[in-house]
Amino acid sequence: MRTFYLILAIIGAIIPWLGFGSWFASHGVNLPLFIGAIFPNGAASAFTADVLISSVVFLVWSFTDARMLGITRWWVVIPANFLVGWSLALPLYLWLREGVKSEASHA
Repeated sequence: MRTFYLILAIIGAIIPWLGFGSWFASHGVNLPLFIGAIFPNGAASAFTADVLISSVVFLVWSFTDARMLGITRWWVVIPANFLVGWSLALPLYLWLREGVKSEASHA
């Protein structure tokens, strides 16, 4: 599973940045315009809100889970989440988690 999570983390970093890169290349780094672009209508706003809420829940859960399992590099999911998104942060955390579980089972 660890390799699977790593592959998904890589894909989860690349795919969103294809869209983000294109948008930023066209509009520059304009945060107010970007925020407006992710909330253009009711459907997109609902989807964006769903992803943002899920992202917060994931960060709280992964922080708690990492403390219980002793995952020392948990903090890398924070920039992964805010600079790319949940598509990188979730599989990255699961990759870290599997590494700790694997080490524990070999000890």
